[in-house]
Amino acid sequence: MMNKLLPFLLFLSAVFLPSAVQAADVGIPALTLTTTEDGSTNYSVTLQVLALMTMLTFIPAMVMMMTSFARIIIVFAILRQALGLQQTPSNQIMVGMSMFLTLFIMTPVLDKVYADAVQPYISEELTVIEAFQQASGPFRDFMMLQTRESDLGLFMKISDTPAVDSPEQIPFTVLVPAFVTSELKTAFQIGFMLFIPFLVIDLVVASVLMAMGMMMLSPVIISLPFKIMLFVLIDGWALVIGTLAASFGI
Repeated sequence: MMNKLLPFLLFLSAVFLPSAVQAADVGIPALTLTTTEDGSTNYSVTLQVLALMTMLTFIPAMVMMMTSFARIIIVFAILRQALGLQQTPSNQIMVGMSMFLTLFIMTPVLDKVYADAVQPYISEELTVIEAFQQASGPFRDFMMLQTRESDLGLFMKISDTPAVDSPEQIPFTVLVPAFVTSELKTAFQIGFMLFIPFLVIDLVVASVLMAMGMMMLSPVIISLPFKIMLFVLIDGWALVIGTLAASFGI
């Protein structure tokens, strides 16, 4: 897991450590903007720390809204409901599984961020702003591949965004909600397909109990062991996780 988080950790350390070391020698300026020879702007360590603290508040939202996390957690929740298990697996286990599976699926994106943004910045080939722009590219490409054209067109119409010539010109304020909408649709489609076999078992058990005159006995009590047994026999967890990974093109 640390290897996959290394791009973000190195990126943050590369952004803030050099400025902090320099500030230790000359004192920390309050709010300073320095224009370099090529026209770019360097920000003082105070502004960089302020930007970091602000960005940290958005990390949970970014993980949920800009990665594969939303689709995975929704499918797991629907699967638990289809099995008839209210608290098993627990919410903590489901979130943990979703986080690690998200990390697995997003590994190519994180590796590209490290190669295109973190490493060049460490080598002093890119400025802070350029590094952030390079880092946003792999996430944009990932979201574009998973976003339906109809959803993208809907949010472009709502926001009155003019037509663009390339995907790179689509603003994040349009791309992110379109991506989330597409993820919700895909998650519910997968969840519907998972729900059908368990629903059939419930119907069969309910019909048998009605035919035997056992109307007072809850069908859920009888069908639950059969659904768990079916799920285990077909290696259900491997099938669900494999389907989720394949849905992202892995």
